[in-house]
Amino acid sequence: MMEGFLWIALVFLAAAVLVVPISQRLGFGTVLGYLAAGLAIGPSGLKLVTNVHDIMHFSEFGVALLLFLIGLELDPRRLWERRFSIFGLGTAQVLGSLTVFGLLTSALGMDWRLALLVGMGFSLSSTAMVLQILGERKALNTEAGRKAFAVLLFQDLAVIPMIALLPLLNGGGSGNPISVLKVIGVLAAVLVVGRFALRYVLRFVAGLHVRELFTALALLLVVGMSFLMQSIGASMALGAFIAGLLLADSEYKHALETDIEP
Repeated sequence: MMEGFLWIALVFLAAAVLVVPISQRLGFGTVLGYLAAGLAIGPSGLKLVTNVHDIMHFSEFGVALLLFLIGLELDPRRLWERRFSIFGLGTAQVLGSLTVFGLLTSALGMDWRLALLVGMGFSLSSTAMVLQILGERKALNTEAGRKAFAVLLFQDLAVIPMIALLPLLNGGGSGNPISVLKVIGVLAAVLVVGRFALRYVLRFVAGLHVRELFTALALLLVVGMSFLMQSIGASMALGAFIAGLLLADSEYKHALETDIEP
């Protein structure tokens, strides 16, 4: 088991070291380099790595850590001030993309359920890829970067009702509005209770002056919130982002960033 894990780690690191610098040197950026490396070593390429589903869990956790750090950087008050960007631009982008691609698919003679499913798929973006590109270009703190992040955040929220609609689009069942209400209820409870409870927990752990324990607590926050959101039908990334947002104005913000950031 350990030998298999070491082989996969070796292949990943070697592919990244070889391909990503070439991609960056050619002006394509690191994201395209990582994609090319993954394509080369995956089942569609050299087949050096074939167990893709297990590997995806590691990549999802990496995205969760990234969203946690971004949540730490955001002031909740500033985020509330940008609520019109999140729900205004986000709604326009999701509904606009869904409508355009849904109509195009329907015009090809496909069933309306499939057309709606295709529209929903094309209305969503990869949070990890977009944030990586914005970070490379140092555009995350620009006005355009903040608007792009607002749209990405709304997309993570829009996934919740989309998942609830999947049984209806499958033709055999009906959507479950209770699941959507459950997600909203859990989010509200986490934002209200977690904001105050986490401060006391962090203060207690910090008072023990054990660096490793503080690091373990930071990872526990990310994993716990990610697991909670995933268990109720939301995305892991959204849970990690909320965990970071709850601690954005904490006195331990910089210590958490130091422990989590690679």
